[in-house]
Amino acid sequence: MKLGIVGLPNVGKSTLFNAITKSGAEAANYPFCTIEPNIGVVSVPDERVTTLSEVYNSKKTIYTTIEFCDIAGLVQGASKGEGLGNKFLGHIREVEAIVHVVRCFNDPNIVHVDGVIDPANDIEIINTELIIADMEVLERRITKTEKQAKSDKSALAELKILQDIYNNMSQGRSARMMDFDEEETAFVKTLELLTFKPIIYAANISEDELMDDENEYVQAVRAHASTEGSEVVVICAKIEAELSELDDDEKAIFLEDMGIDETGLDKLIKSSYALLNLISFITTGEDETRAWTIKRGTLAPQAAGKIHTDFERGFIRAETISYDKLMECDGKLSAAKEHGWLRSEGKEYEIKDGDVVHFLFNV
Repeated sequence: MKLGIVGLPNVGKSTLFNAITKSGAEAANYPFCTIEPNIGVVSVPDERVTTLSEVYNSKKTIYTTIEFCDIAGLVQGASKGEGLGNKFLGHIREVEAIVHVVRCFNDPNIVHVDGVIDPANDIEIINTELIIADMEVLERRITKTEKQAKSDKSALAELKILQDIYNNMSQGRSARMMDFDEEETAFVKTLELLTFKPIIYAANISEDELMDDENEYVQAVRAHASTEGSEVVVICAKIEAELSELDDDEKAIFLEDMGIDETGLDKLIKSSYALLNLISFITTGEDETRAWTIKRGTLAPQAAGKIHTDFERGFIRAETISYDKLMECDGKLSAAKEHGWLRSEGKEYEIKDGDVVHFLFNV
């Protein structure tokens, strides 16, 4: 899973990136500090994996990961090459989802690229640039499809979808705000439109306002997100940076003192999984305990294929039990069998989040 962190310059993108990846990307108080995208891979914390690894005394413990890509700040006119816009837009095309960091704090020591804090306007600037870039893609595709439609009537359906999307974008609507049926969605995905990518708005607030739900800037972000069915995660990049320097015990004390239930990274991970409709299943044993990420609705053979293609090709059955049921038996499969909780599932079984699975297959 690859997430692109975007936003205007000086909104806290690189500070947040540094905090959640500890990769040391440069963060500075001037525009275009980030030119090439910084990449950081983050392990997804999962207590289920930790616990099972301890129960089975596994030699290796492997968590699933998320890749964060810190993309340089966009500015008005980016789609026309302002700043280093075209290059940055290309980087966004490579990610599966967007984390749009929006500045929701006042600080006279950190310049705003437009000189005023206005989250709604900041969001509109970025969205407009992405829409303009998408419209250029659509214009070329429409021209090509119109030529095809003269000799191939089957291209007319695609042409209508393209024109509908273009007309909606002309009115400022991103592709993710439009309704498509299953067949249309499959086609739109092939267009690789920037505004069709799912998005999370990360409202970056000051340390002083961390517990303030009435922050007017955050409310403005939520108001916009509601118009397109997107999610908002409230974070404080400065606090995340402080947390990244602490060990687990110190972090727990810090969070408790601040009255925070979970870190910004944890919130982003949960939102990202929900946004992309992802779940995790677990394999465990003496050699290794590992989490595997799949799309919700994945059937057992395809889940097995995540481990190795031979597992899918020679799939026989999946022996599975939910993590919660297994822990009711203190991790003992023998006890789970006695309760009838260890199931044997076939090719039509849909893997559930938290399933602990052992796949049987023919070589």
